[in-house]
Amino acid sequence: MVMVKGILGKRAEYEQAKLDHERLNSLVNSMADGVLAVDKTMHIVMSNGAALNILDINNSLRGKRLKDVITLVDNNKQPVAIEDLVHKTSTPTSSRDMLLKYEDGSAMNLYLSVAPVHLSYGKRGQQGYVLLMRDITHEKSLEEERDEFISVASHELRTPIAIAEGNISNAQFMIDKTSDIHMVKVALKQAHDQILFLADLINDLATLSRAQRSKLDLEIVKIDVPQLIADLSASYSPDATAKGLQLKIRVASNAKFLQSSQLYVREILQNFVTNALKYTEKGTITISAEAVDLGIRFTVEDTGIGISKLDQQKLFDKFFRSEDYRTRKTNGTGLGLYVTLKLARLIHADIDVQSTLNKGSKFSIFVPHLGE
Repeated sequence: MVMVKGILGKRAEYEQAKLDHERLNSLVNSMADGVLAVDKTMHIVMSNGAALNILDINNSLRGKRLKDVITLVDNNKQPVAIEDLVHKTSTPTSSRDMLLKYEDGSAMNLYLSVAPVHLSYGKRGQQGYVLLMRDITHEKSLEEERDEFISVASHELRTPIAIAEGNISNAQFMIDKTSDIHMVKVALKQAHDQILFLADLINDLATLSRAQRSKLDLEIVKIDVPQLIADLSASYSPDATAKGLQLKIRVASNAKFLQSSQLYVREILQNFVTNALKYTEKGTITISAEAVDLGIRFTVEDTGIGISKLDQQKLFDKFFRSEDYRTRKTNGTGLGLYVTLKLARLIHADIDVQSTLNKGSKFSIFVPHLGE
């Protein structure tokens, strides 16, 4: 009887251990992060589906050496001996500064956590390590973009502030030491121009911030297309007239209404028109609209300096400004078209640019109807 009870007890323990093992496997395989368990000899004893996806491997990893399935390099592209790294781990550690290399030469930014553990129950259980892996390529990309943006924005802010401060100081000096009112006016005019540039930059940054918030900020309304084009014409006709340009509008009879964000559509068209005004010295600027399948196509066409093929490839990059001397004659933040692209994506619009150097440019945007 005692023997029978002992056998039954061991069977119950076995069944319970088996159940616990199955539960553990289910738990590990449900994790979004990749999990690898290795023994002291660096052989893999357990892995989950996420680990297979991260490592781009279809076969079972059980029994394979860790170094045979993971190839790491650091930020300086120097190889990292994964097994040495794991062996040296005495307390849980993690890193966000490694790249996982693949056989085709591509790489992934990898979050890697390593912790020493008992791989089986009890004090005498086998020693080993658990590795937790996560693809953080997108996160790293956002971090790098943020750092680059802050760096470039700081530089762009510093220059006009320095110029404005210098000109105001010169004006103060001339008022105190000379009676040359003309030079004082010139200095103040230059300072004022830089302050206006800063205002434009701040407006662009504010618009960009709004564009990078969620789509919940979109207010979809029924836009009166002819009225929108007429309002743009009224707003920019004085600037066109001052430069000796003709500002024309063309609205097709079928372009009546558009369901979209009036704020964003208007801001996009304003960016197109202000660019056309900046870079057109003679001729015409034409704002047009026509209905096409499922939306409205807006176009702003000018007879300006045009854009080279090389510059067209970088036109929507943040802070990009052409090296063309004619472009450098006008103030610009280099953010206008970058912001425009962000806004266009929010309203699911498509932008097309056609331009010939010294002949002019044509910016078109198809804006689809959006549901309320």
